[in-house]
Amino acid sequence: MYTLSVPKLSVSKLPVPEISLLQSLLPIAPLLTILSISSLMSVVLLIARFWYSGHTTFKFLVWNLFLAWIPLFCALALWHYSQQMRKPLLRMVVLFLSWLLFFPNAPYLMTDFLHLGQRHNIPLWYDLILIFSFAWNGLVVGFTALWIVQTVAQKLYGHWISWLMAGFTLVTSGFGVYLGRFLRWNSWDILTDPYGLARDVVPRLINPFAHPRTLVVTLIFAGFLTIAYLTITLLGHVRWVEQNGSTGIQGGDSG
Repeated sequence: MYTLSVPKLSVSKLPVPEISLLQSLLPIAPLLTILSISSLMSVVLLIARFWYSGHTTFKFLVWNLFLAWIPLFCALALWHYSQQMRKPLLRMVVLFLSWLLFFPNAPYLMTDFLHLGQRHNIPLWYDLILIFSFAWNGLVVGFTALWIVQTVAQKLYGHWISWLMAGFTLVTSGFGVYLGRFLRWNSWDILTDPYGLARDVVPRLINPFAHPRTLVVTLIFAGFLTIAYLTITLLGHVRWVEQNGSTGIQGGDSG
């Protein structure tokens, strides 16, 4: 019977004492390379637009993409510490909370399509591709960060806890996208203006039906992110196999 599980990183099940950061990242080095190249391509497209138009429109996309990479940096550090024989639990908790706090910045890039419009004699199709490339990179970088953290959670606490954590993260990210796009709050405002943030967040949590736009935006984004993440996760399990001259699909091991 097929069971949904997280695709495993190719590392030893036993923690290695004093493992270096480079050693812990080697299993996903090709993926990190592709993500870096893809993000660099987006920046190159933006620089080309600057040069051609003479205007720095959309320069905020670089900042937004950088913010989308922060949860991945946190996830990589968390993965590294999880491989140690003596795990620094306090550091891991701080990294996890930082990861959770910054994670909505990854899907937030999808909302930048609101800025799409004819500007500076640049073809609309070019700006469409430009924004899509940034949105795509934000999404895949975020899902990579979630996959890594879910792998750590599965290793430490088991299969079901890891999926509860993933589901909670995706739902709260939908809410986080709303806070960022419509109420203009930032991830770091929890430190710089916690009371102002609480004044906006607490009433929406206590009585969500009194804030229909908040509820609808949160549910739409949470639903989309959940379906997209499940799709990518299932793709990681599917393998093409050839039997008796015909090609078919089978599910990967659920281990």
